[in-house]
Amino acid sequence: MTETLTYNAEGLERLPLKDFTEKAYLDYSMYVILDRALPYLGDGLKPVQRRILYAMSELGLSAAAKFKKSARTVGDVLGKFHPHGDSACYEAMVLMAQSFSYRYPLVDGQGNWGSSDDPKSFAAMRYTESRLTPYAELLLGELGQGTVDWQPNFDGTLNEPLLLPARLPNLLLNGTTGIAVGMATDIPSHNLREIARACIHLLDHPEASVTDLMRFVPGPDFPTSGEIVTPPEDLLKLYQTGGGSVKQRARYEMEHGDIVITALPHQVSGSRVLEQIAAQFNAKKLPMIEDFRDESDHEYPIRLVIVPRSNRVDVERLMSHLFATTDLERSYRVNMNLIGLNGRPRVMDLREMLAEWLVFRTQTVRRRLQHRLEKVLERMHLLEGLLIAFLNLDEVIRIVRTEDEPKPVLMKRFGLSDDQAEYILNTRLRQLARLEEMKIRGEQDALAVERAELERLLGDAKALNRLIRDEIAADAEKYGDDRRSPLIVRTAASAIDETELAPSEPVTVVLSEKGWVRAAKGHDVDAEGLSYRSGDQFLGAARLRSNQTAVFLDSTGRSYSLAAHTLPSARGQGEPLTGRLDPPQGARFVAVLGDRPEARYLLASDAGYGFIARFEDLLAKPKAGKAVLTLPKGAGVLMPVSVGDSAGARLAAVTSGGHLLVFPVTELPEMARGKGNKILALPAAADERMIALAVVPEGGSLVVHSGKRTLTLKPADLETYRGERGRRGRLLSRGFQRVDALETVALQDP
Repeated sequence: MTETLTYNAEGLERLPLKDFTEKAYLDYSMYVILDRALPYLGDGLKPVQRRILYAMSELGLSAAAKFKKSARTVGDVLGKFHPHGDSACYEAMVLMAQSFSYRYPLVDGQGNWGSSDDPKSFAAMRYTESRLTPYAELLLGELGQGTVDWQPNFDGTLNEPLLLPARLPNLLLNGTTGIAVGMATDIPSHNLREIARACIHLLDHPEASVTDLMRFVPGPDFPTSGEIVTPPEDLLKLYQTGGGSVKQRARYEMEHGDIVITALPHQVSGSRVLEQIAAQFNAKKLPMIEDFRDESDHEYPIRLVIVPRSNRVDVERLMSHLFATTDLERSYRVNMNLIGLNGRPRVMDLREMLAEWLVFRTQTVRRRLQHRLEKVLERMHLLEGLLIAFLNLDEVIRIVRTEDEPKPVLMKRFGLSDDQAEYILNTRLRQLARLEEMKIRGEQDALAVERAELERLLGDAKALNRLIRDEIAADAEKYGDDRRSPLIVRTAASAIDETELAPSEPVTVVLSEKGWVRAAKGHDVDAEGLSYRSGDQFLGAARLRSNQTAVFLDSTGRSYSLAAHTLPSARGQGEPLTGRLDPPQGARFVAVLGDRPEARYLLASDAGYGFIARFEDLLAKPKAGKAVLTLPKGAGVLMPVSVGDSAGARLAAVTSGGHLLVFPVTELPEMARGKGNKILALPAAADERMIALAVVPEGGSLVVHSGKRTLTLKPADLETYRGERGRRGRLLSRGFQRVDALETVALQDP
């Protein structure tokens, strides 16, 4: 971007508002990314965390020191290094002290530092006390050994480290979260021993892949001991791409028939879980639970008890439901976005993170060795001058006693450097004893050996790698522990459907001609005798169980589904289906069905086409339903007919012109949706329609109604009307040739 700068008469800088705001926002976003929200790969810390640890080390708050008030630490951090809010600084310090938040806490707290149920319930900093944990030594132990660069603090009066010389990849061990401008980071915690083994393997095999490293790091290791149930292939993809998600599930065991939850996922509150269970329990969505309570105490930090209603309850199915609907199972987003050694943020995979950290560690160890070598050479130089002075002690004493400025005289007389002469002049008289020469020569020999070793390490890359590997192994042995979060392959959690949770009671779903619906308890309901709104009347009814689903069919051939237990009571006149469903404009509901999923129904149009559909194929979750029966132009939907299991059942189809055709039901196809096959032939010119269908079981009779007259066709009589599917059929007897309503066909028991 090219900035256009102008100056007014007073010499003030003028800049276009667009350029100024763009630059200001970019500067702010880069500050948030680099100096606040994202961690640095080397020590895995954000600036505020690094400053807290450094300030505590400067206060002498090591793991062996006495506790000091947390306000003292926060005051030092704000006053010397981090001029921001005290509450934010203290919260960052609290987070590093909570064992349920950090896998390896950096601060050892005394007092109320919050609980897993309420991490924000910690006491004020004037009440709590703190010091560093032994693990913090991994970050601070090499700080004064020339390992890192230093920078002035905010007011230029002090120096602070740019980063800490971590001896292990703390970023992966404790993880971190942060939200910057336009980017975020979510890195889970890992097991120290596993990460150390992966680092050692990568040192020995630089070409190792992510798959190879996952033999040592199979997955994250959270501070809590819940099960990680993410499949191994998903974990592999996560570590290969640097992004994904991890699922952790609570652990439970059975005690005397009760379900006892002993471990929760990371950052999950037991009280919150019980609130979620209580909400479902009060809504009568957990009929298989009798009671639940919290028995957690100091001896058992997590102990949530769920009491099933009986020993016949499927515990695995119940827990699968709770995993799916409560925080007993939680998914954690992973985005391994961090600031690399080049000072730029980017997402890294597992191998990139470990390889780049090993580069950082190698540089740190090399700087440490070089710093120590310089100290050794400096000490040897001073000892060399001291030995010269000791061997010429009388002359040195004479010069000191007689000369006004003995330092330049000593330098000229014995060929000493400025540092050597200064050191000799500062030497105490007690060091001039008879055996001092032996001590000087002994120290020189020891320093010579150390110098040779340091030069060998600095000059041999393989030897340096072996040193780093041995140090990592020693730290893993000292600070490591066993994995807390086991990795177990489990089936995916699934919520129990509402129909499974609802009690199973007989109900009758009643549908009116105007599309109003209601559900009456029992199957002995006189649906036609119920009260209907003015101008409305009974259309159809379906007998089913309250935990089953009712299916509604409209005049366009679409089907809709509603759970029976959600329908309004038959004590009133119900409610319109259009309030819950969204049928096409002008459509009306023509039928209501309820049956077993495997039950079969004959769906047909008055154009003479139809097919057999299973009841489960009519179920439709969306509000708009789904198209089931395809209607020819101008055709209407006939009332569906239940198809029994009788192998010899026959289909009887009658037209408005009095033609009756009978043929085996098996000649019609079974389909999930469509137009179907031709049932009987209708003349093209005449306005004749197929108006009624019936399925006659083997050995059954058919009763035809025409007005007040009835005609009974016994099995032998039906043979007269038997024909091939798709034919015209035969005319009924005189007086029954004007069949004009759905009631004209009925099925009589044989």
